[in-house]
Amino acid sequence: MTSTIRVKLSLMMFLEFFIWGAWFVTLGTYLLRNLGASGTQVGVAFLTQSIGAIVAPFIVGLIADRFFSAQKILGVLHLAGAVLLWRASQAPDFGSFYPSILTYMILYMPTLALVNSIAFRQMQNPQKEFAPIRVLGTLGWIVAGLTIGWLNWEQSNSLQLTFLMAAGASALLGVFSFTLPATPPVKKGQSSSVGDLLGLDAIGMLKNRSYLTFFLASIAICIPLAFYYGFTNPFLNEVGMKGAAGVQSLGQVSELLFMLAIPLFFSKLGVKKMLAIGMAAWVLRYVCFAYGGGENGYWLLIAGIVLHGICYDFFFVTGQIYTDNLAGEQFKSSAQGFITLATYGVGMLIGTLLSGRIFDQYQLAAGAHDWRMIWLIPAGIAAAVLVLFLLLFKERNTVPASPETAGADTAPRLANAN
Repeated sequence: MTSTIRVKLSLMMFLEFFIWGAWFVTLGTYLLRNLGASGTQVGVAFLTQSIGAIVAPFIVGLIADRFFSAQKILGVLHLAGAVLLWRASQAPDFGSFYPSILTYMILYMPTLALVNSIAFRQMQNPQKEFAPIRVLGTLGWIVAGLTIGWLNWEQSNSLQLTFLMAAGASALLGVFSFTLPATPPVKKGQSSSVGDLLGLDAIGMLKNRSYLTFFLASIAICIPLAFYYGFTNPFLNEVGMKGAAGVQSLGQVSELLFMLAIPLFFSKLGVKKMLAIGMAAWVLRYVCFAYGGGENGYWLLIAGIVLHGICYDFFFVTGQIYTDNLAGEQFKSSAQGFITLATYGVGMLIGTLLSGRIFDQYQLAAGAHDWRMIWLIPAGIAAAVLVLFLLLFKERNTVPASPETAGADTAPRLANAN
């Protein structure tokens, strides 16, 4: 890979995740403050991510893999996305906002797979080359949050500008995409079933009792994850944290650092301990949020945010590695698609709907909320999942896999962490 291509791919990753981080983190606060939305409506808005995740395999599998070059589809989707983000910024109420953001997420979620495809196709050794490029995506998300905090958009009630900033970056990436290395379709002329696209070929893995336990735990743990995505920013703003979006970027810094340390932890602890630590961190994070706030509890809020790295990496990244090892060469891609559909599709769908209802249920007078109860509920859910997992999951010393899977590339498993 030439240095020019490396720079282009790095900029592509930076913009891809800058766009998402520019509006997604503060979406809940924007809807509650600017559009007068209810908690249930906030949950429905975040549900668009799940809908996009379910639709994404069809767009990538039916179009990008068979008919058009990935970089061209990426460009078209981001140009269309820029228009939709601009329309969302102009919406006077939730009813007119929702169609724009729903359509946008249906177009955006496939781009996560497209940028990975474009990057991998240019690499001789993805295991070594991918991480330094993908890390620019995490940096883009961090810069977006720091920019919002630095410009004081949350305190000045100017979060409409986050959508305009994201629209500008989306238009830029849309145009820039047409200069990326050519990535022609790899399955031109081939046919696939719905099961292929959704990864359902890997459903046989559920016959393994321990993997079934992990699979169900992955769906269940996404329920408390939805609370974090949807209501952390409104919570931090309500308790008076300055530049909350910027402070939240510490979660991505933590995620990045722990991701780099995953190989070391994995070899020392093994699958079960890694997954259990990740789930325990979920419990601890929400307990920190429940009892944080005020001058004496500020450090608890910071601790809860920083724990995001352990929450995400120890459970989701470890789970992706476990899935890959267990699947074997024949079902690697199907297995990753299957677990993604289960988590970001089914799990997040349940979580976003539940979190919105809980938020509304614990609303107090004058727009305040009983945040302690709001956070103790996902803490309890995560604790229950942890206990059941520890009781039912049996780690094996050897993982059944074909000889070809030994030392298989792990880069694709880290591609969509954020």
